[in-house]
Amino acid sequence: VVPGGGRMEVLEEHEEEEQKGEELKPLEISDKPEDLKIKESVEHVCVPSDVPDFDWSSIDTSQLPSSYKTNSQNEEKLLHIAAHFLQQYTHICPDRKPLFLHPGNECGVEKFVSTTVRPTLLPYTELYYWDGCASFVSDYLIMEPLKSPITPPSSLYSPTTILKYQRGNCFDFSVLLCSMLIGAGYDAYCVHGYATREICTLDETLEECPLLGKPQEVPEKEIKKSNKYRIKPRPDLQSKFELQQKARKAKKAETEAAQKDKERGEEKVMEVEKPKRDPLHGLRVHAWVLVLSGKREVPETFFINPFTGNSHGTTDEKFLGIESVWNHRNYWVNMQDCRNGCKDLIFDLSDNIRWEVMLSGSDRPHQLLPDAEQKNELPDNDMDDTQEPEDENRSFDMPPSWVDPIQISPREFETRCCQGTKVTLYKKAKLEKWAPYLNENGLVKRLTVYTDAECSEVVEVKEWFKNREDMLDLREVNKQTLLTTDYFSPGHRFHLKAHTYMLLEPETENTMEFYNKARVDGLQKRVQSAMEMTEYFVGRDDFLHVRYTEFGKRGKKVHLAGTRADANARPIVQIKECFHRNPEKPADDDVAERIFLLTEDTIRLTYHLKDNYITASQKDFFKIPEGEIRGSEDVMTPDMCISYQAGFSKKEKLVHQYKMLQELTEVEKQLKEEVRGSEAEVLNILNTRKSEENSIKLLVSIYDTKRNENRIREYEAMKNTREDELLGQAGQDLDYLAPFLLQIGNTEKMTKAQALRLRNDCLADLKRRLVNKANIIQARFDKVVEELQKKDEWFQENQDQLSAEEEEEFLSRYSETTFLIHILSLRLKREKETAPQKYLALEEKLRKDPRFSEHLGHP
Repeated sequence: VVPGGGRMEVLEEHEEEEQKGEELKPLEISDKPEDLKIKESVEHVCVPSDVPDFDWSSIDTSQLPSSYKTNSQNEEKLLHIAAHFLQQYTHICPDRKPLFLHPGNECGVEKFVSTTVRPTLLPYTELYYWDGCASFVSDYLIMEPLKSPITPPSSLYSPTTILKYQRGNCFDFSVLLCSMLIGAGYDAYCVHGYATREICTLDETLEECPLLGKPQEVPEKEIKKSNKYRIKPRPDLQSKFELQQKARKAKKAETEAAQKDKERGEEKVMEVEKPKRDPLHGLRVHAWVLVLSGKREVPETFFINPFTGNSHGTTDEKFLGIESVWNHRNYWVNMQDCRNGCKDLIFDLSDNIRWEVMLSGSDRPHQLLPDAEQKNELPDNDMDDTQEPEDENRSFDMPPSWVDPIQISPREFETRCCQGTKVTLYKKAKLEKWAPYLNENGLVKRLTVYTDAECSEVVEVKEWFKNREDMLDLREVNKQTLLTTDYFSPGHRFHLKAHTYMLLEPETENTMEFYNKARVDGLQKRVQSAMEMTEYFVGRDDFLHVRYTEFGKRGKKVHLAGTRADANARPIVQIKECFHRNPEKPADDDVAERIFLLTEDTIRLTYHLKDNYITASQKDFFKIPEGEIRGSEDVMTPDMCISYQAGFSKKEKLVHQYKMLQELTEVEKQLKEEVRGSEAEVLNILNTRKSEENSIKLLVSIYDTKRNENRIREYEAMKNTREDELLGQAGQDLDYLAPFLLQIGNTEKMTKAQALRLRNDCLADLKRRLVNKANIIQARFDKVVEELQKKDEWFQENQDQLSAEEEEEFLSRYSETTFLIHILSLRLKREKETAPQKYLALEEKLRKDPRFSEHLGHP
C-alpha cells in the first residue's frame, strides 16, 4: 500500500496575495466550454513556430520486430501490476495528476515506461562520459513540443525509432539519454516533472552562451625605449597633499556617479530581459534525466536537461517539481512536498516514505549501496515469506526491454545534427554548428556575439575548425578593433600557436606566438609593427629572453614588389637584448641588457645588480666609422669606452676593452643577420598563410574509407599491377630448364641427343642437391650428438661440485640439445623418404614437358 507521506501539492497551490486572481486552474478536471477555450489558447501560444511538422502516423512499422507489436506474458503481468498500482495511487492521492506508466509505442501497443529504457554502451570514446552523451542527444535530435504543455504525451516511442527519424519530445530525449548513460555505467533515471517555460520550450535567448567564458591573458610587460638624451622636467611646486585630496574627491564622485549609472542600466536591462509572466508557471510538464552520485565517481547528484545537454544542480529554480522517476529496473513516485520546487527534495530512492516504489523486489538504487556491498549486505527483499498476499505481485522483477539494441553508425555519429547543421540562439549570441567536412573550409562551429538583445550589431565572431591541413583550430574576429586571431594545433609548418593580425601584409601590426619547444631558437612570441619588432624567447642556453629591434624609414623611391627582402629592407636603428641572470657568472660579468645603436655606432652594456647594491655596472663603447679609420693608432683609444664599475675602482686595461669591442662588433653583425632572418620568416609566414587561406585543404584519416575512395582505387590499381608483375616474374622463375637451356643456346627445336642430355643433366642436378641437403643435415646431427656426449661426460665428472642453480641450468641446456637432436633426426628421416619421390616426380615432369614430348614422350 502506498504510504501516506507528503503529497506533491505544488501544482494545486495558488498564490494567496498578488497573483491570486491571475492564476489559472487547468489542473482541475472540467468540461466547461470556457475552460476548454482557455486551455486551447494557452496551448497555442506555447508551440514554437519554427519547429517543422512531422506526421508520426505515416512512419513504416511493418519491418519492426515482434516485440514492438506484442507483449510477452511478463509484460502483460507487469501492465496488470501497474494498473493495480495506479488504482491504489489514485485512491490515496486523488488530487495528484495521473502517473506516466504505460503509454503506447509506435505500433500502438501499451508498454511500461521502464521497459522502453534500453541500456547500451556505444563504441565511441566520447559517449563513455555523461557530457558527451548529453551533447550528442541534444545535437542529434530535433525538439518537438508536447501536444499539450500541461499533460504528458499519450505515446512513448522506442529509442531506435527516435534515432531513425531524429526527432522527439522531452520524454523521447530523456529515455534515449538515460539508456546511453546507464549503458556507460551511470546511475541515471528518467524524470517526469514540471519546469519553467524556457526549459520546456528550449528558449535559451535569456541564457548566457557557455562558450563565452574565456580567461583573460596577462599582458606582456612593455620594454621601455632607451633614450640617451633627456631634459629634466621643471620641479612641481604644488602641494602633493592637496592634489591627492582633490584627486580622491574627484575619483569618489566619479565612482559614485558611475555606480549609479551602472545600477540604472542594470535595472533597465533587467526590466527588458526579464521573462514575461507565464500563466502556466508550475504546470508545464517536462522530462529530464537524474544522475545520482556514487557510480562512475559522480560526487554529487545532478540533473541533465536533454534539450540542451547542460547539467543543473538539484536546487535549480528552473525545475519546479517531480512526479516520478524510473530506470530499466523500477519505477518510483515522489511523495515529497514540492512547494519550493526541487530544492528540498531528498533523492534517497530507498526511502519508502519519500519515494513510493512500484516493484519492491527489484534492485535498490546504487547510490546507497557502496557500504552495503562492502559488508555483503543485501536489500530487504529476502523477506518474501512474511509479505502479505497483496504485496506478492510487487516482488515481480522488471522484464527485459522490448527495444532493439541502440546502434549509431560512424557517419551518423560524425554528422550529429539533422542535415549536418544546427542553430541555437542565446542571450546576445548565436551559435551555429556543422558536421565535419560539410563546409569546404573545415568550419564546424561559429559563435556570433552581439551588443544588444535584438542581435543587430556584431561585436565578435568565433569560428572553430576541424581537419584543416594548416592545423587551424580557432579564429576570433573582433569587429570593433578589426583584429583577427588564429589559433593552431601543434604541427604547423612554422610551429605557429597563435597569430593576431589586421591584414596579412608585411610590416603591419601582427603578433605571432609559437610552440617554443618545437623551435631550435626557443622563440615563444614575436610582435611586429611598421617600425618595431619584439621577440620573446624561452629556455635558451644564453639566457636571452627578449630582443627588441627598432627600424627607420626607407628611402622615398624604393619599391617592394619584385625585389629581394634584404635589398629593400628597413634600416635598423637599434637592437636591444635582455638576459636573465646566469648564476654561474659573477654579476659584474653577467650582461643583463645590451643595446646596439647602429645609427650612432654605439654599444651599451648594462650588467646585473650585485647583492646589496642599488646601481649596476655599465659600459659604453663608441666605434669609429669605418670610413674614418686611418691607421692602427686609431683602432682603439681610451675615450672609445666609458665604463662604470659598481663598487670597484680598478681601471680595466685597454687591450681587454679592445677585445670586448671586437667581440661585440661580431655579435652586432650576427644580430643584424638574425633580424633580417626574422623579417624574412615573418614575410614567409604571411605568404604561407595567404596561400593556405586561398586554397584550403582538409585532412582525411586513412581509416575513413568512405572519403578515401580515390586513394582506395589508386591502391587497388597499384596492387593489381604489382601482382601482375610478381606473377610474370614468378612464371619466369618457375622455368626449371632455364639454366640448362642456356647451355645449348636456348634453341626452339632440339635434337634427341640434346633432349637426352638436358634430361640427364636436370636429373643429375636434382640428385646432387638432394644428396648435399641430406649430408648437411647428417653433419649437423653428428655435431650436435658429439656436443651432447661431451656435455654428458663433463656433467658426470663435475656433478658433485655444481650448485643447484648450475645444475638446473645444465639440465635446461641438455633438454634443449636433446630436442634439437630429435628434430634433426626427423628431418633426416623425412629427407631420405621423400628424395626418391622427388626424383621420380621430376622424371615424370620431364617426360610430359611439351619441349621433350617429341623425343621422350614414349618410355
